[in-house]
Amino acid sequence: MDKMSGKLTIFFEDPFWVGVFEKVSDDRLSVSKMTFGSEPKDNEVRDFILKYYGELKFSPAVEVRFKKTADNPKRRQRNAVKQMQNTGIGTKSQQALQKQREEMMVERRQNKKEMREAERQKQFDLKQQKRKEKHKGH
Repeated sequence: MDKMSGKLTIFFEDPFWVGVFEKVSDDRLSVSKMTFGSEPKDNEVRDFILKYYGELKFSPAVEVRFKKTADNPKRRQRNAVKQMQNTGIGTKSQQALQKQREEMMVERRQNKKEMREAERQKQFDLKQQKRKEKHKGH
């Protein structure tokens, strides 16, 4: 049976509020980072999730293992308090975000290279055209 879970962590990373969406399916973690301007209210976060969750770009999946913990209500409460005190994002999430950043950087480099080549070709064609027009007069 496929198990899928999601988690949204919102924290203050000077000077903006940042939301990190974590999606776990089949022991694979994918992460997406969204920067909010000012502190988002609960209803704004809910509306954002409903409208734009499908448009988020998630990082490539990273292998992750979760321990099965006891379903003790006191333990769950302690874990919830610990998570509320813990600021920032987990290391697995950071790895996934780093992987996404690297992929975006490679893609950006390729696009830049293609644009540069297209510009060079355009300049070359323009020179050739001017050269031909000079010859036409004779």
